[in-house]
Amino acid sequence: MKYKRILLKLSGESLQGTQKYGLSPEVLQSYAGQIKAAAATGVQIGIVIGGGNIFRGLTGAKKGFDRVKGDQMGMLATIINSLALQSALEDNGVKCKVLTSIRMEPIGEYFSKARAIEYLEAGYVVIVGGGTSNPYFTTDSASALRGIEIEADVLLKGTRVDGVYTADPEKDPAAVKFNEISFEEVLDRRLKVMDLTAFTLCRENGLQIIVFDMDTEGNLGKVLAGEQIGTLVKP
Repeated sequence: MKYKRILLKLSGESLQGTQKYGLSPEVLQSYAGQIKAAAATGVQIGIVIGGGNIFRGLTGAKKGFDRVKGDQMGMLATIINSLALQSALEDNGVKCKVLTSIRMEPIGEYFSKARAIEYLEAGYVVIVGGGTSNPYFTTDSASALRGIEIEADVLLKGTRVDGVYTADPEKDPAAVKFNEISFEEVLDRRLKVMDLTAFTLCRENGLQIIVFDMDTEGNLGKVLAGEQIGTLVKP
């Protein structure tokens, strides 16, 4: 395998599938199947999931919620998603632990780098819920932070689009996809890969990012095997 340890960032919105809200059992099973196959190759897998399928703090703030309270609700949404994915993984025979950035035993153990790495090396998939535990930080930032903390070889951003484009492919049919792009070029072109805080964390710590379409069955395995799937963002 190309990588020994990865941090997989999953979008909360993707978990809703074709629904407008909540969790799609079909998507959870699809993700669990792909993660199971990846774990079977021996790669160590850390996961951070967004919460946008349940509640997004920024959207709440626009509707009159206090931003801090809104972000805290969003953090709880990521923990609901983490438990749902844990349940789907365990249903597929995968050993999995949920660690939370906010103390909430017995729902999950409190996150520490040492504990996360201990579980990863023991063959568990480790899901870290609760974002960074601070308001004003996205789950992109949480995935960058956790990726660096667990010393991951790469951050895999699984989304609904199949890579980084010159423009939004859903709005601009002439948009062209990059196979590889440098951190500097992403900044120069003002491309939206992750939010700036997350992106800067990855850039300053040399954590490569691969943006790929997780919703196409089997893509996770192809990325891990080193196939040219999605876009590699590198120093």
